Amino acid sequence: MVLSDSLSANLNQHWTQLAEFAPQALDQWQGPARDQLEKALVCSDFIASALTHTDGLLQWLHQHHRDVSREACYQPELTAALETVNDEHEFHRQLRLCRQRELVWIAWRDIHQQWPVEASLQHLSALAEAQILSAYHWLYQRCCHDWGTPMSPDGDPQPMLILGMGKLGGGELNFSSDIDLIFTYPENGDTQGARRSIANAQFFTRLGQRLIKALDQPTVDGFCYRVDMRLRPFGDSGPLVMSFSALEDYYQEQGRDWERYAMVKARVMGKEQYDCYQTLRKTLRPFVFRRYIDFSAIQALRRMKQLIQREVRRRGLTDNIKLGAGGIREIEFIAQSFQLIRGGREPSLRQRGLLETLDAIEELELLPAAEVSQLKAAYCYLRRVENLLQAIDDKQTQTLPDNALDRDRLSFAMGSKDWASLHAEIARHMQAVNQVFSSLIGEDEQDNDMDVDSEYHDLWAMARDVDNAKLILTGLDVPETNIAEQLLTFKQELAKRTVGPRGREVINRLMPVLLSKLLTLPEPQQVLPHITHLLLNIATRTTYLELLDEHPGAIDQVLRLCTASPMVAEKLARYPLLLDELLDLTHLYQPLAPDAYRSELRDYLARIPVEDMEQQMEAVRQFKQVQLLKIAAADIAGVLPVMRVSDHLTYLAEAIVEAVVNQAWHQMVEKYGQPTHLGEREGRGFAVIGYGKLGGWELGYNSDLDVVFLHDCPADVETDGRKVIDGRQFYLRLAQRIVHLFSTRTPSGILYEIDTRLRPSGTSGMLVSTLEAYADYQQNEAWTWEHQALVRARMIDGDPDLESGFAQVRHRILSASRDQDILREQVSGMREKMRQHKATGQNDTFSIKQDAGGITDIEFLAQYLVLGNSATQPALTRYSDNARIFEQAGELGVMTMAQAERLKSAYTRMRNALHRSHLAGESGKVEASAFLDERDAVMQAWQQWLATEKAS
Repeated sequence: MVLSDSLSANLNQHWTQLAEFAPQALDQWQGPARDQLEKALVCSDFIASALTHTDGLLQWLHQHHRDVSREACYQPELTAALETVNDEHEFHRQLRLCRQRELVWIAWRDIHQQWPVEASLQHLSALAEAQILSAYHWLYQRCCHDWGTPMSPDGDPQPMLILGMGKLGGGELNFSSDIDLIFTYPENGDTQGARRSIANAQFFTRLGQRLIKALDQPTVDGFCYRVDMRLRPFGDSGPLVMSFSALEDYYQEQGRDWERYAMVKARVMGKEQYDCYQTLRKTLRPFVFRRYIDFSAIQALRRMKQLIQREVRRRGLTDNIKLGAGGIREIEFIAQSFQLIRGGREPSLRQRGLLETLDAIEELELLPAAEVSQLKAAYCYLRRVENLLQAIDDKQTQTLPDNALDRDRLSFAMGSKDWASLHAEIARHMQAVNQVFSSLIGEDEQDNDMDVDSEYHDLWAMARDVDNAKLILTGLDVPETNIAEQLLTFKQELAKRTVGPRGREVINRLMPVLLSKLLTLPEPQQVLPHITHLLLNIATRTTYLELLDEHPGAIDQVLRLCTASPMVAEKLARYPLLLDELLDLTHLYQPLAPDAYRSELRDYLARIPVEDMEQQMEAVRQFKQVQLLKIAAADIAGVLPVMRVSDHLTYLAEAIVEAVVNQAWHQMVEKYGQPTHLGEREGRGFAVIGYGKLGGWELGYNSDLDVVFLHDCPADVETDGRKVIDGRQFYLRLAQRIVHLFSTRTPSGILYEIDTRLRPSGTSGMLVSTLEAYADYQQNEAWTWEHQALVRARMIDGDPDLESGFAQVRHRILSASRDQDILREQVSGMREKMRQHKATGQNDTFSIKQDAGGITDIEFLAQYLVLGNSATQPALTRYSDNARIFEQAGELGVMTMAQAERLKSAYTRMRNALHRSHLAGESGKVEASAFLDERDAVMQAWQQWLATEKAS
């Protein structure tokens, strides 16, 4: 071990003192162990002082310096030491001796790099928790002896729960850290068992005061921890201890941004000892993690960062690895900004530890993997420097030393060649952190609208007066429209909303930017109502306004989507959580691969406990809304043709059906067990059959789902759960549960309108049938229109055996021999009834869907071709979508290829137009001169195949 002159002199001094204090114990240290002891003495005055002032400590360290972990020893050893202690002086002494002994051991492993820094932080946190809990339990017993046991109104003993905040809560305590605590208890009441009863609040206040004294007060043996209680409600001026309900009231009514930031890491010390822990956790979670994306956190973190920077400047701090640019605090801010913004929707972001949070950030792709790796490396490096710096003399400092001796010590302990090399490595890590921090959080009060011309500021300011607003619009070369009146109406409606000062500040910053972009559009007066409708919907939820304010690019996407589709505009207004999706253009205009919806939704739901049905239901709805937005965005951008749009919408619906069936099945099995006929087989004996647009791969954005439920349960089966019911009753309740889960309205709406009227016997029939009963009904009782519907039916979720059985039934029914004249009369008669009810009957417009020659006629033609020709051409039953039915008809010679192509082309073109009409919020009617060639091709085919005069 080669030492500089200053380190050699320091070592000689400590060695001489130790030889005088414990010569026999020192003789035991030989060989490599002696070298390690010398290094520890060189690097830490704290270790040297403890060993030369504490009897037996050098001997104890010799016995334990090879230990790999001592975390499991803290609580039992301290509890044993306190069992026989009866006076407060000895109680304080035992706490301090324990802390000193264990800190020597932790510093030893840090100095010799015998573990990763994460293990050091965990041991320091576990030691503090053991000290706090041991002190609390010892004092609680004595307080109960003096004043009685605190009780709830129901007669249950009341504990005091101790919330560890900051690094203590996150399991990341540093070597000489303060500990931030909050005290709380479940319920108000009075003590029992003493001569004089006192209120629980008074009892816990006295207990809290004694606990702080036990940990914080210096004695001849030192102190345990500096205790900081300023994070409690109302700070120093607030009560020392509050009940759960008082805490909840405070955070709901008065909780501030910095308190949310602090509460992210809050952890109940010894939570496993308290049944009431979950109650407290549920009380605090809504305050910390908002259900929606919360961009107000960024501004709050900026303000906190600015206050810290001011304090650094005021105190003249330089070379501070915690508070300086790129320091530990900036890494914490980066992690906690994502926690506060997205933790309400992403459970993986609710972890207290910083490294675990960075892992979640990387997994969710919220930051590039390279940046996350930089942050992790910098955090571990700087925390190691911090621990070794504080271990020099057990002082709470994050400022790099300015004297040669301590610089040499720190460089030696870190394994650096010299101080210059260490300082350069620290600077490299801090620079990398600051780059990420600046790009993510930026500077305080960024002026997002600096480049916006003053005219747009004036336009918004003058919008309370129509004439002045019109004058400004004229100066901006905006054509004479009703924009001025629209702005006035918006401003009047806004005044009726309960928008706080921060919200109004954001709106006043946002509106000039938005107007500068909107007024360059071809028809701004058409788009402005959609934008103001959206803004009114989010006006009282400032975080969404701040999202737009923070991300001008999101405004561009809002304008683009709202210009193209009022339907999308309405969805954004109704479900503002979708605004978050506008931030990532890479994914916004690239929906999932069609076959990825099921796996993506499974992964999405895997983050939520299966028993938390409310959150599961909300998550499925959020997933649907997000994916619909991405499909619509890709549709608007021209990335997806209409047939592919329907494919995506259908695959999405299938994924959601699977998820809902899983949720319903879990609930039913939890309550009743499963039907015994299933035995060991993997399936559920249950199937969902999709009809109509779902069955035909033709879903639109607002389509409902036509479904029929089937099962294969025999008549004599029961369930095997705690509550036994008939097997078929089980499947009926399962189907009812599925319908309920689809139709229940949550904050993100309903999933789909579910229509089950196509089941056997319609609304008067059983909600779920056996496959045999279904086949019998189709064979003997179903009407022709029900067989028409069967053409567009397929199984979308269920067991392979049921899928095969249903396919056989469908094929058998569709390929049955039919009288062509009767079939023609029945199909055309049904179409005529529909036309009487739904056709426009107007000569100046054409209803793409319902008028003669339109989409419905094409669908009826396809159904007729299948029902009329499958007896001789069974391959016609293969497909359930119209386009491929016509392809098959042409290939099989049922009709000419030319006619099949004309019908398929007409169908595709009309569907595309109808789709665009719905996307634009229109009725699906066009000018009477539209689609003349297509309509002619359809009516010729109708005349050929379905005209009733052919019956003669």
